[in-house]
Amino acid sequence: MTETIARTSLQALHIGGPTLRFRYGGLTWLTDPTFDAPGEYPGPITLHKLTGPAVAADQVGAVDIVLLSHDQHADNLDTSGREFLASVDTVLSTPDAAARIEGVRGMANWETATFGPVTVTAVPALHGPEGAEALAGVVTGFVLQAPGEPTVYVSGDNASVDLVAEIAARIGRIDIAVLFVGAANPGRFGDTDVTLNARTAVQAAQHLDDAVIVPVHAEGWGHFSETLEYLARTFEYAGRSAQLRIPPLGREIAV
Repeated sequence: MTETIARTSLQALHIGGPTLRFRYGGLTWLTDPTFDAPGEYPGPITLHKLTGPAVAADQVGAVDIVLLSHDQHADNLDTSGREFLASVDTVLSTPDAAARIEGVRGMANWETATFGPVTVTAVPALHGPEGAEALAGVVTGFVLQAPGEPTVYVSGDNASVDLVAEIAARIGRIDIAVLFVGAANPGRFGDTDVTLNARTAVQAAQHLDDAVIVPVHAEGWGHFSETLEYLARTFEYAGRSAQLRIPPLGREIAV
């Protein structure tokens, strides 16, 4: 571990679930908007939202760019989140999402786009075991880079440690990694989790060297099977506590 773990370069506000607002490169970004009150979302598998957002949609303020990992599951884009998209000029997501939602810009894996000083690279994600796309759909992550700024990786709903290793090898140094964790398991693939669990999050952190790990998407929904407390304990047992920064709900922090 090196001193770069202590570097603070990102102002971040965890709103709940996968929804994180942060300032980067002179712009305001938001991941996977979810602003609904608790409720049920029927579908092939019914999802249960247990808690509302720590910050209401009308209190978030202006957002320049939404990073939408995928649109097909309510825990990453709920009803109020879809309405929120209309207030944002730029929404980046998968090509599938762009085909379904007007105004969304779809990005293929490793495609780049530039916004002011910031280069955004779409990176692969796998929402379950190998071959999960047939049921779970296509998901994307993002890497943000800008002169004088840390390199930031947003995993989206990714369960694959191998993909994290591939991203780290291809991108190079990553300073801050926003990992979607919680061992999400709605039962679609038996006992196989569809996001990182504590064990695989530690493995991902190992591939990310000394990047600061910011875990989100581990509470607020019934299908999450591991708590952030368990994640923190697992990182402690692995000797990586200094790498982990759990963002408090509803309070902006410097990462």
